[in-house]
Amino acid sequence: MHLSSILCRAQEAHHHAVARATTLNNVRLVANVAAAAWAREGLAAGLREDRKLSGRALAEAHLLSKEPPTADYRGLSENPDRGHADPD
Repeated sequence: MHLSSILCRAQEAHHHAVARATTLNNVRLVANVAAAAWAREGLAAGLREDRKLSGRALAEAHLLSKEPPTADYRGLSENPDRGHADPD
């Protein structure tokens, strides 16, 4: 399961808040390391989400009709009563 970038950013902010609020040095160190790890995961999640969106847009563009609707352009065919040949 992939984490969302929103969740990763929220966890990063939480760990930064913990690091700021503590007086214990070891807790601050661990919280800063955790925040850095969540920041890296957030970056990776953002890139994954961008790839998914661009892939979806490419797939939708591919599904668009390459030929105009036959009802509008039937008169441009050599045989207007039969329409255009099926490209497949």
